[in-house]
Amino acid sequence: MVDMHIHTVYSDGDKTIKEVLEKCEEKKLEYISITDHNTCKAYEDELLKNNKIFSGKIVMGAEMNATLDNGKRIELLAYNIKNPEIIEEWSNEFYSYDVLEKRFNRDKNKIIDICNKNNLVYDLDAIRKDIPVTDFFVVYMYFELIKHEENMKYMSKYTNSFNDFRREGLSNPNSIFYMGEDNSPQPMLRDVADIIHKAGGLVFLAHPFEYKFEDTIGFIDYLRKEIKLDGIECFHPSAEIDNRIDLLLEYARKNNLFISGGSDFHGDKKPNNDIGVGSGSLKISKEYIEEWAT
Repeated sequence: MVDMHIHTVYSDGDKTIKEVLEKCEEKKLEYISITDHNTCKAYEDELLKNNKIFSGKIVMGAEMNATLDNGKRIELLAYNIKNPEIIEEWSNEFYSYDVLEKRFNRDKNKIIDICNKNNLVYDLDAIRKDIPVTDFFVVYMYFELIKHEENMKYMSKYTNSFNDFRREGLSNPNSIFYMGEDNSPQPMLRDVADIIHKAGGLVFLAHPFEYKFEDTIGFIDYLRKEIKLDGIECFHPSAEIDNRIDLLLEYARKNNLFISGGSDFHGDKKPNNDIGVGSGSLKISKEYIEEWAT
């Protein structure tokens, strides 16, 4: 069993490297990849560099934000990274500490203003005070909002998933939660794919069904025309229903694309996404990963 999509405190996960490695060892996983957002810094952690906790194989990875020409944002998973310094240097333009701090405070103020404007109930003192700038304040506000019955007029359709709130609320111009346009420089799709390949990595489309495209397979066809796509994350909690995993597996095999998958583990922030099993049924075979992992 494997898990190739795991986040830690080096981006927006809430578990340390030690906690993640211990959990992976406990579950007897055979391959894992730490895929923090837009960084390989986790791999500089002494516990990962000199791993004596996890007995399986570790594939260097990252999950990279990418913006399409129409402004929609997706994520690409980078695997088999040989030169992480290339990714770190390039990514620093968009995700340096100063940039992240400004975005964090901007988004914090925006969501508080939105909640106040719409008379939503929340207790700011109940929200964690030491959220790092690599994380997102809006996640913690989301969990605070869904605690209050008075907010269900607006929040009821988002209670199953923060991702629904993010993609259908925060990013939706027709929603009261719309955060507005982000006019800061954005990493564009082709540039992100190019930098991953320059770093010696493979480019996989992360969780295709999370974006809620009307035609997900049609979008993957489009993506393959725009960049050199090496693989697809076929196994993911967002694909665990309605035979979606089988649909992606069939497409990948038909189009000679590699296959990956993972839980998208973030710790307690996504309690339904557990390492190795996702929402319960992932249990990904290592044979898929052995076709491409180095």
